[in-house]
Amino acid sequence: MGLDIVLKDIQSGAQAEVSRIKAEADAKVSEILNEARDGQKKMLGDRLAQSEEDLKNLHQQVVSSANLEVKRIKLNKRKELLDQVYNQTYESIKSMPASKAENLLSVLIKKHEADGVRIYSDKNSEAIVKKLSSLSFAGNIDDSIGGIVLENEDGTVRLDYTYDTILNTIYERSLKQLSDILYG
Repeated sequence: MGLDIVLKDIQSGAQAEVSRIKAEADAKVSEILNEARDGQKKMLGDRLAQSEEDLKNLHQQVVSSANLEVKRIKLNKRKELLDQVYNQTYESIKSMPASKAENLLSVLIKKHEADGVRIYSDKNSEAIVKKLSSLSFAGNIDDSIGGIVLENEDGTVRLDYTYDTILNTIYERSLKQLSDILYG
């Protein structure tokens, strides 16, 4: 019987040790699982925050891109309109009535005659220019829709007041304004 008691004591001590080890193992497993869950939650939260940031950046990029495209389309339409106005103005000047051509030439000559000693004009305006100007008529301007060119005594300075040049200057200035709007 003494052996049975010793055996029971050993078994009971072993059982208690097994229960203690099992309880420690369960606690450790629980701790590891909790840490893993916390880590997973943090990682998921970090990924969610990064995804939201990426989405926000992408949205901003799409909006900026769309705004730039709208601006480009508007400016292209403005340029098309400017080109149409240029062409219509060119044709209008080219085909204006003689009385209006004479009035415009009169204004140009009165305003700028003092700047030169010789005057040039297109072939169609030659008679009008000779009539309106006291300057020496020096010849015709080829490929011009009208206007005058003034020249100084030694021919080193020419002032171009042809309608072509005036129209091109206004057109280029308008294009520069469009470019400034587009590219800041």
